[in-house]
Amino acid sequence: MPLSATSDRGSPVSKAKGTFGFRCIGCAALSPDAAQDFRCSQCKNLLEITDSSWKSSNLPAETLKSIWHARRSSNELLDLSGVWRFRELLPAPESADFVISLREGNTPLYELPQCSRITGVSRLYAKHQGMNPTGSFKDAGMTVAATFARQAGYHWVACASTGNTSASMAAYAARGGMRSLVLVPEGKISWSKLSQALDYGALTCQLRTDFDGCLRLLQELVRRAPVYQLNSINPFRLEGQKTLALELLEQLDWHPPDHIIVPGGNLGNSSAIGKALLEMLDLGLIAHLPRLSVIQAEGANALVRTLREAGGKRLVSVPPETRATAIRIGNPASWEKAVRVIQATRGACEEVSEVEIAQAKAEIGAEGIGCEPASAVTLAGLKKLLRQEFVKPEETVVLVLTGNLLKDPDFTMEFHRGELFPDTLNESDNAALTPLRHPPVVLDATLEAVIQTLERAEKADPTQANV
Repeated sequence: MPLSATSDRGSPVSKAKGTFGFRCIGCAALSPDAAQDFRCSQCKNLLEITDSSWKSSNLPAETLKSIWHARRSSNELLDLSGVWRFRELLPAPESADFVISLREGNTPLYELPQCSRITGVSRLYAKHQGMNPTGSFKDAGMTVAATFARQAGYHWVACASTGNTSASMAAYAARGGMRSLVLVPEGKISWSKLSQALDYGALTCQLRTDFDGCLRLLQELVRRAPVYQLNSINPFRLEGQKTLALELLEQLDWHPPDHIIVPGGNLGNSSAIGKALLEMLDLGLIAHLPRLSVIQAEGANALVRTLREAGGKRLVSVPPETRATAIRIGNPASWEKAVRVIQATRGACEEVSEVEIAQAKAEIGAEGIGCEPASAVTLAGLKKLLRQEFVKPEETVVLVLTGNLLKDPDFTMEFHRGELFPDTLNESDNAALTPLRHPPVVLDATLEAVIQTLERAEKADPTQANV
């Protein structure tokens, strides 16, 4: 049967069969189901998931905290997931048998002592979502969205991607017995990320366009074929991703930090975290809201310009260009949701340069944890927010690292070899990055050559070795 034909498998409508429903973020219209583009039938704005059972009268805060804590010692499938462990605040599938999980979530919260010294912020942490099964924060949302695709009977799921979404979607589709279609911009994606999608069996199409062009084509595709869209405009994705904030606050014993700083690409993640913070405040899980700030690359600064030039009223699109490929997006789908959560939490939005990103990435790497370039915008942005006195050194700050170091090893190797900015406007800034570089050293295979190299390293920076 051709894909364009209708069938019981792959209904074009996502129905809410539990207590949850869909609410338009624009006109606030409520609906029990959603079209495949996940937009309001009246005003065409994006939808979000709401549930009347998520109220403080139904869910006492201390009871929730106790339940979630107890599940950490359980070996049940849902409890082993750092997402489904918080299922009281998630849309409920008809049966646990539909759930697709790779034990996502449960990611570490690291202290950053060296970055604390660099910035002067005494309580600085990194919530590292790059420690998820496929190496990025996308897994937290994909487990929920893929579960509902499976429940609806879809055979094909699809996404447009700069890399991380494709890897995550392909993994969860494979785990759930579904086929996956990946649309990526040709030549503008890390091969490390693309290799994941290939290994998980995705049908991968490299299109001669950018991410925004891939997303536009996907929007057309899902209107004509029984293919389920798993980009972050899918509100089930954001429900899973909001558990990042729940887990973070649990790790901080429910004492909110002063600031949470997030990279800004398609803006679904910042929207999800903001939604979770507002829900936690309403439920009494936290006493006050952290400020949620979004940082973008200068070359992909659509949200920055939207706020500065249009007051957040209309999207200012940009032709995206940055080596931080995960956030190389010029027409972010969730920009209105992001504007709302920044305003609701009294956060900020900043941009950072390619050199600032590279420097921050190396400084995070010096902590022994590492991240992909897009994650490093958080530390670079923190430095700017400190200079503006928006963040105070005595405040508690959490940086959200969205992707693993191994997502983009080419960037790391080119940085340490001094080859990151050839023939670009940033080439002249290479010298300033030299102290942070650790290029490989080629030696004769003799003990004397190795000892001499150790001695030179000790003299060059005695604080970094004890030979």
